[in-house]
Amino acid sequence: MIYAIGDIHGCLDPLRRLMDQIHPSETDEVVFMGDYVDRGPDSKGVIDYLLGLKGRLTFLMGNHERMFLDYLQGKERFLFLYNGGTETMESYAGLSSFPAAHLDFLSCLRLYYDTDEYLFVHGGTRPGIPLEQQDPKDLLWIREEFYAFPGRYPKTVVFGHTPMREVLMAEDRIGIDTACVYGNKLTCLILPSRELIQVSNPLDNASRAAILGSRR
Repeated sequence: MIYAIGDIHGCLDPLRRLMDQIHPSETDEVVFMGDYVDRGPDSKGVIDYLLGLKGRLTFLMGNHERMFLDYLQGKERFLFLYNGGTETMESYAGLSSFPAAHLDFLSCLRLYYDTDEYLFVHGGTRPGIPLEQQDPKDLLWIREEFYAFPGRYPKTVVFGHTPMREVLMAEDRIGIDTACVYGNKLTCLILPSRELIQVSNPLDNASRAAILGSRR
């Protein structure tokens, strides 16, 4: 089986509670869909937790990890901070002792994970373009052009990035970013059964308003 985990965005407690309900065997795979950081209260804690996991694990890059890497390289600094990066930097207490293992983790994230039956990608793909020719920016950032495409994709695409109140469950595309950081749910999709495991992340009104102010 494959367990796919939606966008976490620094929400360590829901991640822990979700993983407590998942019991993959040695042959099962766990795919994390990206956006581990930004907006939520503990991005550093999330990456620490992910680095401690064992098993067959695949970590995809999200657009927020791309922005974080750019920030660490001195590029597009305002873009990162404006889109929830301030909370990330607060969780690290600045850059004076940024863990080398975290930089290695961010640098080794995959843009997609392709199997015989499924394509796992953070944002989606641009219709009509072969996978090997896709623009990396589209794989991380695309939204409506992908998920609202009226045609049919050659295999089921599992994606995050676009927050929704409920999982988008179509025959050829499954969206599992269920807006955990905005006070909704963190989702695990189990394949091939398409069973869902979800945990809630209730927020008070002030916290929700603050997070919504940095939404992108």
